[in-house]
Amino acid sequence: MPGLLRGVARTAVISGTATAVSNRVSRRQAGRWAEQDREQQLAYQQDVTPPAATAPPSAADEMTTKIDQLKQLGDLKAQGVLTDEEFEAQKRRILG
Repeated sequence: MPGLLRGVARTAVISGTATAVSNRVSRRQAGRWAEQDREQQLAYQQDVTPPAATAPPSAADEMTTKIDQLKQLGDLKAQGVLTDEEFEAQKRRILG
């Protein structure tokens, strides 16, 4: 019987030690990964540049856009897709 208890005690000590070592290794590795994540995040934040502010459209750009829309509208009317009333309503909408 004493040999059996000694074997059980030895197994318990070995098992406990293995668990403690395994947990320590896991925590250390998790810490390393967390540090790598922080470093990558900092590097990413430094690499990212804010987008350049776009200038608002100029009056000439707006006029060109309106002219293009009116041309398309005229083409639709010429093709018979729009009636005269629909054409006039859309034209008023575009011109404001």
